Amino acid sequence: MASIARLPERVANKISAGEVVQRPASVVKELLENSIDAGASRITVSIKDAGKELIRIVDNGAGMVREDALLCVERFATSKITGVEDLDSLQSLGFRGEALASISSVSHFELKTRTATETLGLRFRYEGGVLAEESGVQGEQGTTISVRNLFFNVPARRKFLKSNATEYHHIFEIVKSFVLAYPEIEWRMYSDDDELFHVKSPDIPERLNVFYGDDFAASMIELSEENDYLSVRGFLGKPAMQKRKKLDQYFFINRRLVQNRMLSQAVQQAYGDLLVERQAPFVLLFLGIDPSRIDVNVHPAKLEVRFDDERNVRNMFYPIIKRSIQLHDFSPDLAVSQNEPSASRKFSFPDIPHRATTTDDLYRNYREGAFHQPAAPQFSSRLQSEIFPPRSSTAHPLPAARELHEGDEPLASVLLAPIYDDDVVPNPKDVEPKIWQLHNKYLICQIKTGLMIIDQHVAHERVLYERAVDVMLQNVPNSQQLLFPQKVEFRPWEYEVFEEIRDDLYRLGFNLRRFGNRTVMIEGVPQDVKSGTEVTILQDMIAEYQENASKLKLEKRDNLARSYSCRNAIMAGQKLSLEEMRSLIDNLFATREPYSCPHGRPVIIKLSLDQLDKMFGRK
Repeated sequence: MASIARLPERVANKISAGEVVQRPASVVKELLENSIDAGASRITVSIKDAGKELIRIVDNGAGMVREDALLCVERFATSKITGVEDLDSLQSLGFRGEALASISSVSHFELKTRTATETLGLRFRYEGGVLAEESGVQGEQGTTISVRNLFFNVPARRKFLKSNATEYHHIFEIVKSFVLAYPEIEWRMYSDDDELFHVKSPDIPERLNVFYGDDFAASMIELSEENDYLSVRGFLGKPAMQKRKKLDQYFFINRRLVQNRMLSQAVQQAYGDLLVERQAPFVLLFLGIDPSRIDVNVHPAKLEVRFDDERNVRNMFYPIIKRSIQLHDFSPDLAVSQNEPSASRKFSFPDIPHRATTTDDLYRNYREGAFHQPAAPQFSSRLQSEIFPPRSSTAHPLPAARELHEGDEPLASVLLAPIYDDDVVPNPKDVEPKIWQLHNKYLICQIKTGLMIIDQHVAHERVLYERAVDVMLQNVPNSQQLLFPQKVEFRPWEYEVFEEIRDDLYRLGFNLRRFGNRTVMIEGVPQDVKSGTEVTILQDMIAEYQENASKLKLEKRDNLARSYSCRNAIMAGQKLSLEEMRSLIDNLFATREPYSCPHGRPVIIKLSLDQLDKMFGRK
């Protein structure tokens, strides 16, 4: 008796779903590819319970007639190709004809569609891959697909899904990649009925700013090169924007999102010494190549591609990236070439000193900066007390930022005034360096050997980070009680993260009490948290913690300390008083590593008198 039997189609579809539909994000990716292939100019993504309860994709594409709508959920049914030779000239994102069959077999699946020529749309509802209902429905042109209760009939697969925070992050990353790759499409996304973003602008830099913050795109390098074999265009990040993982590296081949080790390694090697160990630059690159030279049919997820001549692609791709980096000179070097004539000198930035001088030496250099003055100029006695006030013996915590006093001297009046009065030179032990705030963003300090520039935001980040680490390790009291407790309501994934870090939040100084379903009362906060920001700080910290957890391999308390310091630090554009600036610098030099923030960005740049002299042609 024969022991081999053909599997029923429903069983085969479930097995296939294991490769095509690995998690909710896989469903989102497949459905978005179908919407793009249908010519949609507007796409809306809605999810609930991180995609486990609902995934809905609405587009205004071409729609489908009844015959196509019924066939689209059949296995190996597709409109993208008709024969194997079509794979050599593939222009669409989808082509395998497996996605909708696999998705419908492991969910409660609903399809609504209408073409431009029809007055009434069609609605099909499937239960575990079996058609349960067909009806007419009113609706706009396009297709709406709703996937409910994913893996309801495959409990083993549903059991191995990750937390809501993790699954949500994967979905968001997939949607973000499509938003960046298809700027001609208007995108909208909802999570648990909350609108996350609505992007209309076709400008990719504007879209980068939506996801990564204002002015993010301004710090990118744009490149565009093309030859008969390969075209490369897109954006590269500066070394100051380094990440510890490569999740913020997007490679698109013929506008298809791909993962390719060769491309990633080529970028890493092109940056070379500009990167520190285990860090990677931001990359958003679009490669165009003849479809016959690549194989996209490598894996059902369609994230991998193979080149017919990978070495040739690398030999052309690598020099393009390397040349773009060299032309834009990212390196933090304020040095000047001694052999160039003064009229053609170029300004570049020196590397941040990594303990070339000790912290004490640099701090002493800063403290002595006010005393180290040329003998010729004279200063009025009116300004002497302001420029050289008595120095406090200890560093104080940075107070809440406030506006400069009305009587504070502007930079111009200080520079134009004489330095000393009646040739009386103060004792360096009794003087305080004069500090100026540039564009409410950078602190400029005279030091003995020249000039020191400090980024106030990342400097405060470093101070708060080390303070948070010490507080959590030593279990020292760090909480101040609120007169009026504040209520914060978390979304499901936020509450999961909160539960994970609740004990460490308490050690940090957050006194929190549960108050109903996913609601918490804030009764006390760390002393660095500004009054009135308690709720937003806690929510922002949880979002930052989750983002770090998905991108970086960090110990839990280290992650929390980074999130706390990033969200509590004084911001660029915030005015500081003279005392606050002094306090910040004193606290910075009291840290163990004052030269970089917890994320690796430089805090201090020094410019020596020798370098200034060269810039002005004195040497």
